[in-house]
Amino acid sequence: MNIQTPYGCVSINSGFIIYVTYVYYLILTGFLPIIITSIFATLAYANVRRVTRRQIPIIRRRLDKQLTAMILVRVVFLVTVTLPYIIYRIYTIQSEANQSDTIEQAIVNLIGAVAYTLFYLNYAGSFYLFLISSERFRRQVKYIVFKKYWRMYCQTGLRNNHIAPISHISSVELD
Repeated sequence: MNIQTPYGCVSINSGFIIYVTYVYYLILTGFLPIIITSIFATLAYANVRRVTRRQIPIIRRRLDKQLTAMILVRVVFLVTVTLPYIIYRIYTIQSEANQSDTIEQAIVNLIGAVAYTLFYLNYAGSFYLFLISSERFRRQVKYIVFKKYWRMYCQTGLRNNHIAPISHISSVELD
């Protein structure tokens, strides 16, 4: 039996394909993280709305609003970058790709590359989203990078550079 596929290693067990399609990609990778983050974003938003009615300092209130904005931006970003990946994975598992049509394969591969890139951007994008959406986060990053590590780097560089004269010069014979 000779099985050749353009996708490398594939499963031929129909039960596993159903599990991967409907449980892993659709629920565990897709909608469950989106639902959980949406629930907690809604709870954070409701908490900030409730906190603004109480007597708390203005600075604390502003920081709570920044945190809520960060969470809401993060949820929107998660939905935006995760859905194309889920749709692509379900499509590739469920569709019977026509191996003779190279144009269709090229289009599916291009869409897959874009979907994978967006999906993995989810993990790297949080830092940049928080940097854009929160003034306090920007201040903390500046403090850590420039104040702490830059000083440590400069002090380390100065300590290691010692200049000392050579105390003994040996004679060299030339042939």
